[in-house]
Amino acid sequence: MKGLVIAGPTAVGKTALSIKLAKAMGAEIISADSAQVYKELDIGTAKVMSEEMQGIKHYMIDMVVPEKKYSVGEYQKEVNNILLKQENENKDVIITGGTGLYISSVTEGLSELPASDPILRETLMKKSSEDLYRELEKLDPEAAEGIHINNKKRVERALEVSLLTGEKFSVISKRNIKGNNYKFLKVALERGRENLYERINMRVDMMMDAGLYQEVVKVYEKYGENLEKINIIGYSEIIRHLKGEYTLSEAVELIKRNSRRYAKRQFTWFKNDDSYIWYNLEEISEEEIVLDVLQRLKNL
Repeated sequence: MKGLVIAGPTAVGKTALSIKLAKAMGAEIISADSAQVYKELDIGTAKVMSEEMQGIKHYMIDMVVPEKKYSVGEYQKEVNNILLKQENENKDVIITGGTGLYISSVTEGLSELPASDPILRETLMKKSSEDLYRELEKLDPEAAEGIHINNKKRVERALEVSLLTGEKFSVISKRNIKGNNYKFLKVALERGRENLYERINMRVDMMMDAGLYQEVVKVYEKYGENLEKINIIGYSEIIRHLKGEYTLSEAVELIKRNSRRYAKRQFTWFKNDDSYIWYNLEEISEEEIVLDVLQRLKNL
């Protein structure tokens, strides 16, 4: 089965293109956005609204209430279940979003490391960082080389995995389990930095006009500190305003700044993966991208 990934930084234009391609492919869309999995966080996460979907079914939106972390492992498991169903119905799929780890967990897989052993962990915790590191160097020199001696938690975990499995942590951690039979074409969208940052700033202003402040007040009153723990841009800054740390205008400027910084990190993540085909939306139209992607999918 064939799958398409549409990735890229926030506000670049993934949603509109994904819907055009879904209509052309007869596909359904799986969101890969670590903020949109949360219910009730609609405006600040730029969640696709029902009228925008144009009848295309979307998955992995509104999965959990915003009071606990949603792990990449949970995401991968849920998406693989969706893909199994789609495969049985002989359907192509589109995965779109800006959370690179979510995407790679499905397209490349995750390593399956054993659960922590309380007794062994307690034994390891009693030892000094130096002793743990020397032990790891003997069992798995490659893992030791990649971890600083003072990072005791990581040294403990690498040593624990090696002792529990009898295999090297450096080997097991690279042995990814994919869990689906889809072959993915991975494309990413970009724009010039100035243009993208202008789009981000404009999007934040539109969110405020659409009622982001009122949305944050409502969910913060409901979930309190649990909402703070999931730390989502747009919500964290306004919560700090509500606590008296910033004026509202300062909070809005921080949302814009943090969104721009997040976009830069997303861009770096996807650029570091040479399996992506890039399209610059300042140089090529959506219609041209659709035609090119469809041709590439035929040849996949």
